[in-house]
Amino acid sequence: MSHLNYNHLYYFWMTQKKGSVTKAAEALFLTPQTVTGQIRQLEQRLGGKLFKRKGRQLEASELGQLVFKYADRMFSLSYEMLDIVHYRKEDHLIFDVGVADALSKRLASRVLMSVIPNDGSIHLRCYESTHEMLLEQLSEHKLDMILSDCPVDSAQHAGLLSKKLGECEMGFYCREPLPVKPFPECLEERRLLIPGKRTAMGRQLRHWLEVQGLKPQILGEFDDAALMKAFGFFNQGVFVAPAIYRDAILQYQPVVEIGRVEELKEEYYVIFAERMIQHPAVKRLCESDFTKLFSGLDDFSTGIAPVSFDGEFS
Repeated sequence: MSHLNYNHLYYFWMTQKKGSVTKAAEALFLTPQTVTGQIRQLEQRLGGKLFKRKGRQLEASELGQLVFKYADRMFSLSYEMLDIVHYRKEDHLIFDVGVADALSKRLASRVLMSVIPNDGSIHLRCYESTHEMLLEQLSEHKLDMILSDCPVDSAQHAGLLSKKLGECEMGFYCREPLPVKPFPECLEERRLLIPGKRTAMGRQLRHWLEVQGLKPQILGEFDDAALMKAFGFFNQGVFVAPAIYRDAILQYQPVVEIGRVEELKEEYYVIFAERMIQHPAVKRLCESDFTKLFSGLDDFSTGIAPVSFDGEFS
């Protein structure tokens, strides 16, 4: 009796995880025809069909569901083994972290640096992207942890956990001159720079504007919080930023705060795979108390250089 070809099994597992042969082929850097051919050989070896058609979509057959259950355990364990081996590189642990581009980078950096020891035992590597892209990379074991503005949906991402670290209310800022009307009616006087619809703050802000009955003119939408603020510094648009940055914004930029809203909260979550809970940095992050940091009582000036008008405050 011939042995099982684990390459064939891996191609099937990737196809089921990605939801289509095309997406699996892209992830594997192969042609769809190659992936299909390998899956057919696995079906011949197992004596049954692994997929069935449902409209234009592929769906795992009863046999496919059984095989995927075991394949998922096998390859998840193999990834976990590689992760553990990967951590130990020379004399330090590798810590790959994804940061959602919707988050304020200054606060994100303070959160991360609070759990990185000064002895060089942990080597931090940061990557920035959208919440959705980072979740995909975390699921594929390309990241150890994510900092994001919303939690993970455990129903859609089995094996991933999230913990809320804190939140801070948002302020509205713009360059002088000040709008004439009081806040929030003045938001209709100036064009508005807002977070993109894919971000949690973008969805919150749109809902709040609707509840207030405001219909401001939108100058631009931004997934990247730092880019949105940069536009605010060099244009006449109103932008939002965590209110705990107020003093720093007003000190280094010709910008004024026109109002703040308690109902609008920028939230910070740490998201990680269940297997990662024993990683020293993840464990320390989950056990840390960031109350002072998110209440603005922590000293934000420590270790952070002033930002000139020609620079970018994020």
